[in-house]
Amino acid sequence: MQGPTTDGASFPPEVRRAAELALERKARDVTVLDLRGISTATDYFVLASGTSDVQVKAIADHVAEELKKEGVRVEHLEGLRGGRWVLLDYIDFVMHVFHPQARAFYQLESLWGDAPRWEAPQA
Repeated sequence: MQGPTTDGASFPPEVRRAAELALERKARDVTVLDLRGISTATDYFVLASGTSDVQVKAIADHVAEELKKEGVRVEHLEGLRGGRWVLLDYIDFVMHVFHPQARAFYQLESLWGDAPRWEAPQA
């Protein structure tokens, strides 16, 4: 089951900005899941895919660096060395940047299938 889709306008600006920054590095399938009321761990997941380990790292680096310049600091970062799945934890939202096989394996969209979602438009 898939949750309802939204236009993303009600999402916090830093969540929308993370999605935009991922798209600047040619991320694919950028999706935001609204977990408010579903999870106590975070309010939003921002999901993105890169086509290679190098691209996954580049997307994650770009998001972290640009948000830092805008005063939004990552609290916890995992997986940058491996490049298969990078997690950037900003407390109120968590960004997951995946290699396509890792995204297919973990299926976060299915796990949180009842969450409202926004599919960011491809550039």
